[in-house]
Amino acid sequence: MINENDSILVFEYFTASGEKEKNIISEAEELIFALLDDLSDFNVDLVINKSYEDIVKDFSNVNPILIDENIVDWLEGNAADFKNAIFIAAETGNVLYDITRILEENDVKTYTSSAEACFKTSNKYETYNALPMEIPQPRSFKFKIDPKGYWKRAIENLHEKWQSEDPLTPLKLIIKPLIGVDCENIVVINDIADLSYDLEEIFPPGSRIIVQEYIQGTDISVSLISDGKKALPISLNEQYITIGNAKGTYFGGKIPYESKYRDEAFEIAAKAVETIGGIKGFVGVDLLINADEKDVYSVYLLEINSRFTTPYVGLRKICNFNIGKSIIELIDGKISIDDLDTSLNGEVKFIKSADSLEIRRL
Repeated sequence: MINENDSILVFEYFTASGEKEKNIISEAEELIFALLDDLSDFNVDLVINKSYEDIVKDFSNVNPILIDENIVDWLEGNAADFKNAIFIAAETGNVLYDITRILEENDVKTYTSSAEACFKTSNKYETYNALPMEIPQPRSFKFKIDPKGYWKRAIENLHEKWQSEDPLTPLKLIIKPLIGVDCENIVVINDIADLSYDLEEIFPPGSRIIVQEYIQGTDISVSLISDGKKALPISLNEQYITIGNAKGTYFGGKIPYESKYRDEAFEIAAKAVETIGGIKGFVGVDLLINADEKDVYSVYLLEINSRFTTPYVGLRKICNFNIGKSIIELIDGKISIDDLDTSLNGEVKFIKSADSLEIRRL
């Protein structure tokens, strides 16, 4: 539990590591500024790259710790100096898991998901297998892109098997990295005849991928807050995703999204989060509202993001409670998750472009 005189270690992976790519850093800065605003009542030790020193001078409660190395390397040598931590990182390269593991190994109390939960949710096939049958998910299988090209025949065989179960409905496939974020390197195979060795340009030999049946529908997400046992849905969000040139691109969303399937989506998202032990703090669950009215399932779960996601930046502008502060108090046992008011005041859009993240209150 954070005492009055204790500080909390805070960082965001890219701003701590010195990343300068505009399409990454604009979103990263918005996320860390939002979290710092929410934690204005706490003493904060903020790890930030020296090149970003000026961006935190307006926060009176923040003690900047300037570094000039990758945050993961820095934590290896310094994590033991801290008692508490809350941070922002993504799954790519297993960074989310590695950071959490280092903090846990150094007995740092984290206000984010456990390392084991991060491992299960970072790996899309681990998530698929961990969830019970009553949570609808697209059929999925994992493959490794082998250097001899056997992967192509294996995917063709899988397509043949799945297609035989419903021969009258053409089956499309979607291929994703086993561990990835934001529609990164997503490929849609509209016709199995289109499957070619060109795929190795995106997934070189040695890559691990997940192949799923492609389900047409509306991309949504549910933002939740979890105390590690109970998950509370806060909002249903529309996701702006396009698939062009057979690849997916994520470019923002709208909160809240009105749908007759809202309660169903909330129920699926909360059950999924609660099923995988150790998910704590802010969580995003990606789902799909199925366009096929004749299908048994109206909503499918796609993946769980056991971490801060982009909707946090917009949601906190219309939410009736302080998300960051509430996470600390929930996990410290100072408040109950049932005490939180999840009503929203207004609507917000967030538009992600090549070099910015724009938040618009509607």
